[in-house]
Amino acid sequence: MTYRNNQENLLPFISDEKLFDIVIPIFHKVEELQVEVDVHRNTMDPFSAIFDAMFNKISLEEWMEREKMRQMQKSLQNTLGTFHEEIIGAMHGWERLKVGNIFDVRNQEKKIIGEIKNKYNTTKGNHKVSIYDDARSLQDGEYKGYTAYYVEVIPKNNKIYNKPFTPPDNRTGKSRPEDNKIRVIDGKSFYALASGYENALGMLYENLPEVIAHLAEIDAKQYTESPLFKQLFEKAY
Repeated sequence: MTYRNNQENLLPFISDEKLFDIVIPIFHKVEELQVEVDVHRNTMDPFSAIFDAMFNKISLEEWMEREKMRQMQKSLQNTLGTFHEEIIGAMHGWERLKVGNIFDVRNQEKKIIGEIKNKYNTTKGNHKVSIYDDARSLQDGEYKGYTAYYVEVIPKNNKIYNKPFTPPDNRTGKSRPEDNKIRVIDGKSFYALASGYENALGMLYENLPEVIAHLAEIDAKQYTESPLFKQLFEKAY
């Protein structure tokens, strides 16, 4: 793979080589999804289809294309959790833990472990309680003295937070007790914590189009110069 010619990296907290190595498989995954998505793989609700199509005054053929795009987006969302794990893991002092470990990333110098989810609603119900319990178990053993973070890269209602993680247990109706070393944090704040750069996540977002444009052989400016480009990020944080 040929990277950019100038000597200065796009981002100060990760090399261009590592950035490209992380983005390339995701780019190819999107290419595969263009071919592989089968909208009938999960049985569709024909009643929902006809209501949706007629309400939006579009043909069923147009509705099918929208449904295909929706399913592609859902598949891509599942991949983006891994993307953020790899970006964090490539930063100085950080490593991405192997699949099968309870948490996704760690920094032994800073004594931090992180469980990274792409969006606030990725994890459902009592699984959050399991993450809390796993964190406490790890802190009693291998990661004694560590702070455990449950990271929601895309936060709910564009909130910024770094606070004790107290998920409710549906079985008991009670929340887990507050512990300053078991925390929930938004993606922007965690990227700042991990990299040492306050706007690290924004920097990644701003420069990612150049990487993708290089792979797709298109001009990034048609995307970065759109008013929506900035708005999309600002609406998320």
